[in-house]
Amino acid sequence: MIKMKFSSLPFSVIILSILFCFLERASAFDEKGWKAEKSTHFIVYYKEADEKFIRQAIDKAEEYYKSIAENLGFTRYDFWLWDKRAKIYIYNDAEDYRKATGKPSWSGGAAYYHEKVIESYPWAQGFFQSLLPHELGHIIFREFVGSENNAPLWLDEGVAMYQEKVKRFNLKTKLLQALEQRKLMPLNKLSELNINFVNDKEIVELYYAEALSVVDYLLNKFGRDNFVELCRRLKERKTFDQAINDAYRVFKNLEDLNKAWLRHIKE
Repeated sequence: MIKMKFSSLPFSVIILSILFCFLERASAFDEKGWKAEKSTHFIVYYKEADEKFIRQAIDKAEEYYKSIAENLGFTRYDFWLWDKRAKIYIYNDAEDYRKATGKPSWSGGAAYYHEKVIESYPWAQGFFQSLLPHELGHIIFREFVGSENNAPLWLDEGVAMYQEKVKRFNLKTKLLQALEQRKLMPLNKLSELNINFVNDKEIVELYYAEALSVVDYLLNKFGRDNFVELCRRLKERKTFDQAINDAYRVFKNLEDLNKAWLRHIKE
């Protein structure tokens, strides 16, 4: 998890205020004392939160549920229906959320991917534009590739960032600036970097920008079918070099992808 928050950053305003939880929650989710608003694929639990916000949250969640899978080309076989619905817990406010969950003061939300659970509070910064689509992107991607996979972390984060449309603005300008300053990281370095333990805000911001850019390049240059095949190969636990070669053919390995992506940035 990333223990930082930079609310003034133009690129990573919200992702750094979210706790990324790869393991199950320390304590079970208690539904007693909560009101529930249900839809086809989601259950939103709340206590005193404004019902207008709750209705908007469930409508947006349903919208993202459909659009994210379509954007990535993922075919669903295990639908989020009935007892498989994802759950969103909305606490009364920031103080209530942090007191109940034990999360730090900078946290605007938390997601538990294995359990398909998101926790937050009304009007948390970027909730509808960033936090909700980002976390649902993670959950849907992880559901597709499985828990035992060879997907690099930057690909996972790139997929989640791709769901935040606002993050795509001025992306090329930012990367060209980093390239000119010789700060752009090659993809092999991105693959080695555990961003969860990096404290340099410039590196963190650039990491997410690059991850988003590569996913955007793969999807928009080559289409969804190839991207789906890449994810399938990674699910089969093939190395990234094997997976990218099988899925795209024009790339023999990560280095080939890196070279092509750099040319794309400069175009």
